[in-house]
Amino acid sequence: MKNMLTILITLLIFVSCKTEKKEPKKELQPKVIWKPYNEAKDLESTKALEQSRMHLKLVNSKVLDKNQIWKELESELDYFSKDDYDKLKKFILEKNIPSIQQTVKEGKLTYEELVKFFIYRIRKYESDNSLSLNSVISLNPKVVEQARILDKIDKNTIDVNSIFGMPILLKDNIGTDDMFTTAGTVVLQNNKTGNAFITERLIDQNALILGKANLSEWAYFLCVGCPVGYSAIGGQTLNPYGRMIFESGGSSSGSGAVVAANFCVAAIGTETSGSILSPSSQNSIVGLKPTIGLLSRSGIVPISSTLDTPGPMTKNVIDNAILLNAMVGMDSTDSASVPSKVDYLESIKESVIKGKRFGVVKSFLEDSLYAQSVNKIKTAGGEIVEVKPEQAGLPGFLSILNIDIKNDLPEYINSYASDNITVKTIEDVMAFNLKDTLVRIPYGQGIFEEIIKDTTTIQGLNQIKENLKIVARNYFDTHLDAHNLDVFLSINNYHAGYAAVAKYPALTVPMGYTDKGEPKGLTFIGKSFTEDKLLQLAQGYESISEERKMPAKYLE
Repeated sequence: MKNMLTILITLLIFVSCKTEKKEPKKELQPKVIWKPYNEAKDLESTKALEQSRMHLKLVNSKVLDKNQIWKELESELDYFSKDDYDKLKKFILEKNIPSIQQTVKEGKLTYEELVKFFIYRIRKYESDNSLSLNSVISLNPKVVEQARILDKIDKNTIDVNSIFGMPILLKDNIGTDDMFTTAGTVVLQNNKTGNAFITERLIDQNALILGKANLSEWAYFLCVGCPVGYSAIGGQTLNPYGRMIFESGGSSSGSGAVVAANFCVAAIGTETSGSILSPSSQNSIVGLKPTIGLLSRSGIVPISSTLDTPGPMTKNVIDNAILLNAMVGMDSTDSASVPSKVDYLESIKESVIKGKRFGVVKSFLEDSLYAQSVNKIKTAGGEIVEVKPEQAGLPGFLSILNIDIKNDLPEYINSYASDNITVKTIEDVMAFNLKDTLVRIPYGQGIFEEIIKDTTTIQGLNQIKENLKIVARNYFDTHLDAHNLDVFLSINNYHAGYAAVAKYPALTVPMGYTDKGEPKGLTFIGKSFTEDKLLQLAQGYESISEERKMPAKYLE
């Protein structure tokens, strides 16, 4: 069916572009304009927060004018009114992919309307300085046109469990044809790349790439002790559950915020150690860090070819499985890539908790939300096994990242970056940043400084990798094997470092909110390539907990 659709879409593009006429149904809508404001009061309020990383130096980018984000799509909203937006909310907000697809099949919603709804919503909130999240860096100028083409397809042929026509936001270190790929940094501001492998996989299945989400600059591998979610291009990503109060999580901060605030159907993030788990937990969404190699990294601005992976970030488990299905595929240009024949959507159909064995960290039971989640699992028939894992250090962990990025960044630039990107090394990037430190590196570039000091040899690095893999796998396997556990339960990204070097998958699901309203996630960790089991157990937990709530100020 995919080939037939691709041919039809190709044939329709020229005709659609030439003959499409929009009949004005109502009065032209007034332009929405974002206006810069004096941030002093907001910035001062963050100085009183306990978390020092939330002591902000700026909110909005000094590089990007927000009006440019939606400028090329303004005309598409000329005849899309607030009434149109309000009419569609009940079909879209908080709905999962199968529900949205069913609404399209029933003729109550079109893919064009779905896309316009999200563009309208992004502009509505991101143009309001009291509610903006700085979560979006760019929008795809062709996305409405692409949606119209999909609307010409017979809806009876569309699988409700597919990503066909679903607007997806990508973290802005993932390559796309129609937008720049910046990694949040000024030096890559005009980096015109092709599609990353996973982008191509999504497009092949007729997903709509809505735009690019903000992130922690260089995937939070630039500055020391700086706020997560900050980038020179996108500004400071804010948490919809507590703007300038709670951290947004990093480095896939924008991907977390846009899903939480219903700015898209779903988003894609990337993780080296905690960069999907952290923002997913902080934004009360479902985030999967897959086993290294399950998803291709080709065309993604790297930190570490050893530990990097993209992953789906969604409002619910079923959407996560649908996106994972869509992105898997063997990539001959990624040395870690492996084929997968697992149907992850099929795996969650039997989401049984009864009789499954859950490894529970005894000390974490002091956390009331964790304890409540464990009790829910126990009540549903899950077998609880309390474990006391011995803390083990991860010596040399940073050297993996330091040495890998020294090698992987030049390789990315040579293979994927556009010709106008003249920097080749970390030293080149540092020199570029020093030409305008207030704009390019207001929080410094302390991590980059440490990278160039690291003299670990390749032989030494290989030894570190092997040692850490053994340590981390023993950390989990000691309990998974001895107690015949189905899963190890953690909180947020507390065990992200161990899962990273073990190359084990981790999946976090909303488990509730603290007394202050800050979200937390229950994190499922298993052995390599057990994503199907993690999704199954997470689906079971989600069905008995249903903890996710929309952020209160983003209901309209």
